[in-house]
Amino acid sequence: MIKLLKKLSFFFVKKYRHSTVSQWVIFMIDVALFVFSFFVIEAFRYGGIQDISLRAIGIKLIVTLVATLLFFFFSGSFRSIIRHAGMSDIYKILIATIGPAILFVIVNLINNQFSPIIIPGRYLPSYRETIMLYLLLAILMIMTRLVLQRVYNEFFRRRRPTVNVIIYGAGAAGIIAYNALHQDQYHENRVVAFIDDDMSKVNQELNGVPVMRARSVMTPKFIEQKNVSQLIIAIPAIRLMHKQAITNRALDLGLTVKAVPHISTWMNGTFSANQIEDIKIEDLLGREPIKMDNVNIVREVVDKVVLVTGAAGSIGSEICRQLMQYQPQKVVMLDQAESPMYDLQYELRSTFKDNLDRMEFVIANVKDRARMEEVFQQFHPQLVYHAAAYKHVPFMEENPYEAVYINVFGTRNVADLAIKYGTRKFVMISTDKAVNPTNVMGATKRMAEIYIQSRSTETTHFVTTRFGNVLGSNGSVIPLFKKQLAAGGPLTVTHKDIIRYFMTIPEACNLVLEAGAMGEGGDIFVFDMGKPVKIYDMAHKMIQLSGLHNIEIKEIGLRPGEKLYEELLATKENTIPTHHPKIMRAQVRRYPLDAIDREYNALWDILEGMDDMKIVAKMKDIVPEFLSNNSVYCQLDKKS
Repeated sequence: MIKLLKKLSFFFVKKYRHSTVSQWVIFMIDVALFVFSFFVIEAFRYGGIQDISLRAIGIKLIVTLVATLLFFFFSGSFRSIIRHAGMSDIYKILIATIGPAILFVIVNLINNQFSPIIIPGRYLPSYRETIMLYLLLAILMIMTRLVLQRVYNEFFRRRRPTVNVIIYGAGAAGIIAYNALHQDQYHENRVVAFIDDDMSKVNQELNGVPVMRARSVMTPKFIEQKNVSQLIIAIPAIRLMHKQAITNRALDLGLTVKAVPHISTWMNGTFSANQIEDIKIEDLLGREPIKMDNVNIVREVVDKVVLVTGAAGSIGSEICRQLMQYQPQKVVMLDQAESPMYDLQYELRSTFKDNLDRMEFVIANVKDRARMEEVFQQFHPQLVYHAAAYKHVPFMEENPYEAVYINVFGTRNVADLAIKYGTRKFVMISTDKAVNPTNVMGATKRMAEIYIQSRSTETTHFVTTRFGNVLGSNGSVIPLFKKQLAAGGPLTVTHKDIIRYFMTIPEACNLVLEAGAMGEGGDIFVFDMGKPVKIYDMAHKMIQLSGLHNIEIKEIGLRPGEKLYEELLATKENTIPTHHPKIMRAQVRRYPLDAIDREYNALWDILEGMDDMKIVAKMKDIVPEFLSNNSVYCQLDKKS
């Protein structure tokens, strides 16, 4: 018999664990609770059921039940899902019980003041009965929901290992995060402590959980004693530096770190546990947002025709997004990559639905002089942002012909056409790899810088912007690490000591627009990239953030042309400040125009022979500081 009951209970739990109780079942339970409360109070009043007049009590029951049911329907107290019941449900219960109590108090007052013109007094609960009846009913309704919720959590809810959590922030967001974790039906979360920097909250409790100082909680001893495995940052408006410090400390203690996002990202204004976000490596590498007034950019872009080459790339696409916010007359977006261009077209047409006539999407390659001339002839751009380039170091080391064709002569095509068709300003996106280049890609970008520096005229101003890596760009290290993590590792780094500068894509592009606006011709602007980041440390942090602890970091050796340290300025260059604290103007060597034309024409003749050694040898003549590293072209340096 016992075995049969166990099987039946197991079957019942398995079958109905995900079902919700019908609101009409809850309604009938509430009605039963009212009837029970009514008879308990009446028995208490008369000293026993046998002394109650059935006719009087029957009429009184009907009168009070009808009034109570009206408030049940008005408050909707029976419409909630019991397993997710919270404070809002308690408010509804209070409305459903306090409402009829006030009604009967008013009716009794009227009866006492006048004759019983509404309902005779013997058919109404007295003041004392009314208070006792609805107080008891409220208690029973709340207790019933708590009991049903506990029964569901104990027997029907899918059991999972308990996760002990610390919530950083004991304000409104912290309480919301606590409630979301408590109602999470897929995980067992137990909040063991709140942390808050506000001393007025410390040593108090929220929902029975202590509020403590960070230095008392963020210790190996506390984490081990409480078996904590997760920290949730519940301060949506937290400063980036503070967030980074908290996250780094938590990672050092072996915790996984998550954060409550800003309220603007909540679905329909409500928050649930699955909206708590993982901290990303970008959050640890980013900096405080740069404050820009954008007055210069507005003056530069508004009502202008702007051409963006390489528009489908990471930098080019973000420049297009930002340009569209400054009301240009037209943005001509040009790229040779068909699929990414389609994606960009779909995105921008969906985002800027009222400005479809301000956008043009062109498939073209900058090395095709005839096609580019057709574009300039059709649109006559007043501004050009030249982001089209090959940027992958090992690929360009293996394909110097293509690197030179696109990065050098593609730039020459666009620059010459800008002069020919009266473009007012030409802004080129360069790279820190152009400084003392050790690879073909960096050397081609330096050659492009040299060419456009020599081309500034009174009518066309040429400006170069130079910065390091951008977070999350196509082909960068972070997307690679994410793919390797998803595959279970290992994470590969070329050298344990390799460092790079990083900047977010929106930040870099905003600085590009600002630098372009302030450029007067022949300028090279260098951005403040912050502190360099060790790639090995970044890989280690990404493993910690993923919550995985068995992922290996494998050192595979420097790739052809790669160097350990990127530089933003050559050794013979200096910088002078500009009005923007994050933008410096580089003082660089100028090259005679005739000499540049002669050298580049000679390189063009060599290019036609497609001999990689000869191409790179000529590049080294033009850029003397170009010394190859870990490359087949190192032999050219030895000969020289």
